[in-house]
Amino acid sequence: MASVFKNIKSLFVIEEETGAQKPEAKTPAAPEKQEDPAPQNAEGPRQAAAGKVTQQFTEVLFNAMEANNLEGFDYLEFKQSLRSLEKMPMDEATRFRSAFAMAQTMGATPDKLVQAAQHYINVLKEEERKFQEALATQQDKQIGAKARQIKDLESVIQNKAGQIKKLTQEIEQHRAEQAQLKQDVADASEKVGATKNNFMASFSAVTQQITDDMEKMKQFLK
Repeated sequence: MASVFKNIKSLFVIEEETGAQKPEAKTPAAPEKQEDPAPQNAEGPRQAAAGKVTQQFTEVLFNAMEANNLEGFDYLEFKQSLRSLEKMPMDEATRFRSAFAMAQTMGATPDKLVQAAQHYINVLKEEERKFQEALATQQDKQIGAKARQIKDLESVIQNKAGQIKKLTQEIEQHRAEQAQLKQDVADASEKVGATKNNFMASFSAVTQQITDDMEKMKQFLK
């Protein structure tokens, strides 16, 4: 029966969602340009978009069912009979009973059909297990590793922020010392200048008197 079920997807009515669903309410967008180049928490975890049926995953699931197709008349053949009766003018209960009447000729029983359906549920659950396993690996690679990097960088940031704070305090201390030294230099320069001016004034006064006396001696003592 493998050729009959080459495309198991045709037995199921599964509409792939095209993204026309109403989007979730969004948080108002942040300004395009931020003055602060290093916010503490630039962006927190975002809620994942609502899941939708995709061709990629439905084909993976149907391929798993095809690979594990049971021999003989089972649930999938019964499903095919149901599909063949869809356009007939009958209600769902009649359609199921009509499909089962045909299935009985192939040795099917309600229990066997339910067991076969459960078999495919188990096949799909195994695919889910493998998917979750692969997903966990990707989460660790794409999320866990980066989350650890974020934590490490936060530690680095805090450490450097502490260094910056310490350096800022030291700079302020040096500026205060520098300002005091400038004041000391200005005071000393003023004092030295005043001392120089006092000396020169005294020097000029004494030498001027001597010079005056010399001129008078030359004038009066002949």
